[in-house]
Amino acid sequence: QVCDSLTAGGDETYCLASRSHRAPVRARQLCDAMRSMSGLSKLIRGVSAPVSCSAELRQALPEAYRALTTTAAGEQHQESSGGSKLSALAAAGGVLAGLFGASVTASANEVGDGLHSPSYPWPHAGPLDSFDHASIRRGHQVYQQVCAACHSMQYLHWRQLVGVAYTEEEAKAMAFETEVEDGPNDEGEMFTRPGRLADKLPMPYANEQAARYSNGGAYPPDLTLMASARHNGQNYIFALLTGYRDPPAGITMREGLYYNPYFPGGAIAMPKMLVDGGAEYDDGTPASASQQAKDITSFLTWSSYPHQDEMRVMGIKALLVLFALLGFASYSKRLKWAPIKSQRIVLDTVN
Repeated sequence: QVCDSLTAGGDETYCLASRSHRAPVRARQLCDAMRSMSGLSKLIRGVSAPVSCSAELRQALPEAYRALTTTAAGEQHQESSGGSKLSALAAAGGVLAGLFGASVTASANEVGDGLHSPSYPWPHAGPLDSFDHASIRRGHQVYQQVCAACHSMQYLHWRQLVGVAYTEEEAKAMAFETEVEDGPNDEGEMFTRPGRLADKLPMPYANEQAARYSNGGAYPPDLTLMASARHNGQNYIFALLTGYRDPPAGITMREGLYYNPYFPGGAIAMPKMLVDGGAEYDDGTPASASQQAKDITSFLTWSSYPHQDEMRVMGIKALLVLFALLGFASYSKRLKWAPIKSQRIVLDTVN
């Protein structure tokens, strides 16, 4: 069954079940593993070209070969030995076919779920590290200049930026520049007023239907909790923003979609928004595309975990208190039990 699912094609072999724009299968790995075990490679007829292999399959090949040779050597009669070899071959083939199918399924899931984003050395990732507040400030500027036209941050208030990215006066000035619908007034009518620190960041669209209509049916998600709502949060955001590529050969993207291997399915409705010089920083930092991606990722990570620094400080204080209580408890234990454990009992025998 394993052999029937493969087709030879020149120097490489492609698995029929995973032939897609992302799956030129890693053929030579299984070939090397099979050729290193001549006994097993002789039993699998027709496999003379490299085939696809996963890490689980490479680990299972030696175990299947040992099981096969052990079963065959344990038989004393030639007649029963032939049947045992066939049974062992069937078992080994079942193991290989199952693992091969699992590797194909994993490849298909990887295509559907998107390419796994790498891990980046974020300066706030350590247990004793804090957020880079200058990066958070620049990230908010990237959001205002690039992202705010489509994406909302409806769970973030202006007051939360005070002491983190801006002073109170700066935050008040930015909030005052926005218009907020309020009311009703004494006449029962809604009215607009300048924004205050207590207000939320403005919404780009009045409702979801307006957002979909303006974006070709796609709904731009809210970004406030994006770092916690996506697997591998901050790494995924950075990889997505910097991962736009030309489609592979043979793949045609539908109009309005763009190829990004880190997005599930590989087709995303958002075009590449971060380009060199696409934003302007008030501190003079060069606004390269990767710098903008790093800063907006820091800002979105902070908006998802705004109390992270305070929680880490509180955790350190709690550990210090616990260690102090541990020392006091140890001293009290020894003080209480020392007279009991050190006492001497003498039996006075009566003649």
